[in-house]
Amino acid sequence: MKAQTGDRLVMEGVHVGTPRRTGIVIEVHGKDGAPPYLVRWLDSGHETLCFPGPDAHVQPDQPTA
Repeated sequence: MKAQTGDRLVMEGVHVGTPRRTGIVIEVHGKDGAPPYLVRWLDSGHETLCFPGPDAHVQPDQPTA
């Protein structure tokens, strides 16, 4: 997994009833875009250091025209 600042990190719920979480990558702490990432979660505004698992994927930042 590779990400850069501004990308969205999407973590799918792995249990029934667990919602998908989406956050913005605000810092990349690994080499060459690798985890861990400092993420600001859109649902709570909290920031956490995240080591994403196989239930997560990155959506690249979409530049505005």
